[in-house]
Amino acid sequence: MIQHQVNVAARYNPETLERVLRVVRHRGFQVCSINMETTSDAQNINIELTVASPRPVELLFSQLKKLVDVAHVAIRQNTTTSQQIRA
Repeated sequence: MIQHQVNVAARYNPETLERVLRVVRHRGFQVCSINMETTSDAQNINIELTVASPRPVELLFSQLKKLVDVAHVAIRQNTTTSQQIRA
C-alpha cells in the first residue's frame, strides 16, 4: 500500500475533524496517523494525516477540498510501506 501525508487547514468547528475522517473512510483510505493543532487565534485548525491505500490520493484530495470548513488541502509526500512480489 502507498502512504500519503495530507495536510488540511480548516476552520475550527466541533464537527470538522469528524467530517474529514468520514471522507477519508468513505474514499477507501486507512488512517495510519493523525495530528491536529489549533492555530494561535484558536479559530482554525491544522490536521496532518498519514493515510494508506492502493487508490489514487487525488480521489481523497478532490473530496476534502469540497468540505465547507476546509480552507486548504495539500499532499506532502508518497512512500511505499509494502511491496508486492509477483511470482
